[in-house]
Amino acid sequence: MDSHDVIRKAFKNRGPKEVAAEMGLSLSLVYKWAQPNTDMGSGSRNPLDRVDQLRTLTGDSGIIEWLCQQAGGYFVRNPKSFCDEGFEVVPATNEIVQQFADLLSTISKAAVDNSITDDESEEIRSVWEHLKGFTEGFVRCCEEGDFEHIPKPGDPPRTFSK
Repeated sequence: MDSHDVIRKAFKNRGPKEVAAEMGLSLSLVYKWAQPNTDMGSGSRNPLDRVDQLRTLTGDSGIIEWLCQQAGGYFVRNPKSFCDEGFEVVPATNEIVQQFADLLSTISKAAVDNSITDDESEEIRSVWEHLKGFTEGFVRCCEEGDFEHIPKPGDPPRTFSK
C-alpha cells in the first residue's frame, strides 16, 4: 500500500475538512496527500513520505519507534528472510509451536511467585522477540512461495537455517 492510500483510508475515520481545519492547513493540500504524487502535478509529498525520507536520511529508526509508541505500540523490525530452497513447512511449524511453548514456560516461571521482576520482564521480552522474529520469517517464506512445493513422502530431506 502506498502512503497516499494509507492517508485516504485514514480519511474514512475523520474527513479531510476536519483534518485540514485542526492542522491549520489548506483543504486542497490535505486532499493532495491522498492522491498519488505524479509528474502531472496532482498529489503532494505527504507527511508519511516526509517522515520516511527523514528516517532514510538520518538512518535512525528512533523516529519510527517514537511514532509507534505514540500510537500505543512497539516497533519490531522484520528479520531478513531465512528461506532456503526447500524450507520444510512441518518442521518450521513445529519450531513456532515450540518457541511459543518456551514463551509460556518463561512467563509461568516468572509469575510463579505472583511477581515479575525487571530481569524476568527482560527475559520474557527476549523470548517474545525471538518468537516474533521467527514467525515473521515463516510468514515471509509463505509469501515468497517457498512452501508452494511441499516434499512428498520419500523425497530426500531438505534443511533450513535459523
